[in-house]
Amino acid sequence: MIETKDITYSYDNKTVLSFPDIICKDNDILLLLGQSGVGKTTLLHLIGGLMQTSSGSILVNGKDMERMSSSELDHFRGKNIGIIFQQSHFVKSISVIENLLLAQSLAGKDSDKRHCQALLDRLGIGYKANDKPSNLSQGEKQRLSIARAIVNDPKVILADEPTSALDDHNCEEVLKLLEEQAKSIGAALIIVTHDSRLKDRIPHQIILNQS
Repeated sequence: MIETKDITYSYDNKTVLSFPDIICKDNDILLLLGQSGVGKTTLLHLIGGLMQTSSGSILVNGKDMERMSSSELDHFRGKNIGIIFQQSHFVKSISVIENLLLAQSLAGKDSDKRHCQALLDRLGIGYKANDKPSNLSQGEKQRLSIARAIVNDPKVILADEPTSALDDHNCEEVLKLLEEQAKSIGAALIIVTHDSRLKDRIPHQIILNQS
């Protein structure tokens, strides 16, 4: 579960972004909508613990992330939060499955190659397990991003513009995939987007506007 209250963020000592309060329960899907420049990605990074708020609180699974040290936050994020970025960030020198094993290791979990392979199989890219990420198509990289985000069975999945560059068919497929994977692990799913095609699919929505 995610709960935020009175979050603000100042990125140039002048401009202050203020965000609406958010509650997203386990097994819930929340759509954060807004045009470019309203702070959608900033809010996602704040919730994910990648940036610190100027004020306000963020509770994930009942834990106040603003009160954690850097090392505590890294460990907590690795175990509880899966993030799908707009751009893929894989370790290029190791294989697809080794990227998943690395994600497990960084979260302080035992390596479970069988689990990683099963996850890749479920996402339709199991046959690429021993390839390097550079050998994947864009769609396959997107599926690998989803696999890495959920490999540790996080309580929260955060997806940044996962459909904006896709045609209608692939948009539908990726959205189904995210919904299915979040449901299978009982995670709260927050999708940040300006893609209007998602509005009719996800009823729980918050629209971000310029402060």
